[in-house]
Amino acid sequence: MDPAIVIVPMGLGHLRQVLDLGHEVFDVTAKPYTSWSLTSVAEHLDSPDGACWVALDSDRIVGFVLGSMEFELRDDWGYLEWIAVAPDMQGQGVARGLVDACSTALFARGARRIVTDVENHNSASATLMTRSGFTPAATVTLFVRPNPEEPDAESDAALPPIAPGTKRALIRRGRLAGDNRATHLR
Repeated sequence: MDPAIVIVPMGLGHLRQVLDLGHEVFDVTAKPYTSWSLTSVAEHLDSPDGACWVALDSDRIVGFVLGSMEFELRDDWGYLEWIAVAPDMQGQGVARGLVDACSTALFARGARRIVTDVENHNSASATLMTRSGFTPAATVTLFVRPNPEEPDAESDAALPPIAPGTKRALIRRGRLAGDNRATHLR
């Protein structure tokens, strides 16, 4: 990683750039990125876990990671939920530095394991996670049954976005186990 890039804990002053970078690199119209929102970022920022980090190149945020000590109903497992790196900075070690910072913070908070999920077509994230010490543990397929009464029920149209905060609330109640959300690195 370029020595001019520093990884620091995310603060309130980083919120706008983190949100904007997420919108730049995530396709928020497609699963699993539909829950990217101000609420997603703010909930992580409001967490006491210290698992949210940004990579700075001077005043510009070139990457971020959002993690927490909330994974389903386990209070001893951390969750690396979101990671993104600016397209012009990918392949330079920024993502690995962010994963390491988040993981160190989560282990320091008592995580016995850290979980992340990677969309099955996202080979860059899968490679990053493998090189960072993660191993595949489960594969989940999202099955969708369209309403046959709707005229375009057979189309491959994108699923409508999930309202901000919905997924997180379901995860907290253990109702979205096996969510197919990606580790959001493009």
